[in-house]
Amino acid sequence: MRKFLPRIALVLMGELFRRCIGKRIDWRKIFFLGAIMTLAGVLLPNIIFPYALDTWFFSPPVTISAYAILNGTTHLSETVNGATVEQSHLVLAAPVASVNASTNLTQLESVEEEIPAVTQEEKLQSNISEKINILEEEKILASPLPFLASPPPPPSPPRKRYVSSSLQRDLWSLPPHEALVYAKKEIAHAPPVTDDPDLYAPLFRNISVFKRSYELMEQILKVYIYPDGRRPIFHQPHLRGIYASEGWFMKHMEGNRQFVTRDPEKAHLFYLSYSARQLQKELYVPDSHNTRPLSIFLRDHVNWIAAKYPFWNRTHGSDHFLVACHDWGPYTVNEHKELSKNTIKALCNADLSEGIFTAGRDVSLAETTIRNPRRPLRYVGGKRVSQRSILAFFAGNMHGRVRPTLLKFWQDKDEDMRIYGPLPNRVSRKMSYVEHMKSSKYCICPMGYEVNSPRIVEAIYYECVPVIIADNFVPPLNEVLDWSAFSVVVAEKDIPKLKEILLAIPMRKYMRMQTNVKMVQKHFLWNPRPLRYDLFHMILHSIWFSRLNQISLPSAY
Repeated sequence: MRKFLPRIALVLMGELFRRCIGKRIDWRKIFFLGAIMTLAGVLLPNIIFPYALDTWFFSPPVTISAYAILNGTTHLSETVNGATVEQSHLVLAAPVASVNASTNLTQLESVEEEIPAVTQEEKLQSNISEKINILEEEKILASPLPFLASPPPPPSPPRKRYVSSSLQRDLWSLPPHEALVYAKKEIAHAPPVTDDPDLYAPLFRNISVFKRSYELMEQILKVYIYPDGRRPIFHQPHLRGIYASEGWFMKHMEGNRQFVTRDPEKAHLFYLSYSARQLQKELYVPDSHNTRPLSIFLRDHVNWIAAKYPFWNRTHGSDHFLVACHDWGPYTVNEHKELSKNTIKALCNADLSEGIFTAGRDVSLAETTIRNPRRPLRYVGGKRVSQRSILAFFAGNMHGRVRPTLLKFWQDKDEDMRIYGPLPNRVSRKMSYVEHMKSSKYCICPMGYEVNSPRIVEAIYYECVPVIIADNFVPPLNEVLDWSAFSVVVAEKDIPKLKEILLAIPMRKYMRMQTNVKMVQKHFLWNPRPLRYDLFHMILHSIWFSRLNQISLPSAY
């Protein structure tokens, strides 16, 4: 076809010249028309046709990702849409080595031949500055370390396990208690999980148990939310600040369709949708140092629920739960014995020493700082290891028993230990609080008035290994996550030896921990719309798991 195009063009030009001889011509119109036709000839093919014009008459090029070849889903001799792969344009995606499985790298050989060679001079010129920055990291990575394999590619929406419709109907038809018994039996025989693309095994105490329990929660769990209670204490989520976790959980729970039921007879759990933060704002008298009115108010509300509905008295509150992140959350339940002793409490102030939080029944709630509810994930992410020049960092107000001791031993004592009270202006003008965390290897997370601290999750957001200093504190999601894989716990009495403890951690172990921090991050995110395995679902799973722990299996089992 191409060889006829010049002849056709000459014929058209000759005919145009013949018709124009002896006639008056408006050259401006001709020029304007030619400009329009030229632009149309250039732009229209690119807009209308996804391929070059000749590929509409011949076979179009086929694009094969190297990721498919890596995983054995495409063979080089396979025919795709009438064209063989040998004739196609190969696009090599970045090689990805799964952290949960070994990869045969020899499978890349046939793909690498299609990549244009780059000269050694060009490589040196483009990478010299990069190599200076990552020299320390490269020295460590030079030796084969299985735990430093590249993390999995950014996950697509996690896949749900397929459940037949008949099995799902059978599960929904079971009475709530029988369904819980069934779930506990299934978890006891959880199949081993060897390679799950959505879960990173080193983070979990037992990934097989967690995965099976999570799947059963998705298939079975129904929650009834009591509609009683007036705003703003009830049903009005507080979404900003350091106590925002209780508000974000309330928001996502009350807006959920998968787990919420309007029929309390079908419910496995009952949610007391109140906010400890709003309770404190509405009822606490400033400087009174008296939290008893808050506890009395909640006691009266629970008594009202127990009188109006039969469900509380049926289990004495053991299948009911509340979520409270304010420091005073544990103290708002003191005036009601069953609320204090039987109800599942998800608390940020998870202190074992006070006799209110009970490990195995109650749930440690992650305390998260949300500065902008419209953009809860702003600033999430951090710098690479080679760009973290600060050994340890802390800045915050002075309260509680631990922070003054921390400053006594480390403030202005060591250049590697950036320990401050409130971050001084002379320092913040050069580097912000967030940049300090993103530039530090370890982020110190000491308790304040209570054992919990929002810095633990902040450190995870900024990919800094958290160092927890709070005796008797139960870390968030502790029943499923192995915190030793991505954090350091230092006893309060060992604060004078803090630098010695951190320097004693080998670089390889630190890098493994920092990788784990990045991998655990998705389990601590408040997404505008909940995603599978995010913080909303992880908290709900911990409450579900706690309820299952209360179920006794038949003796014959």
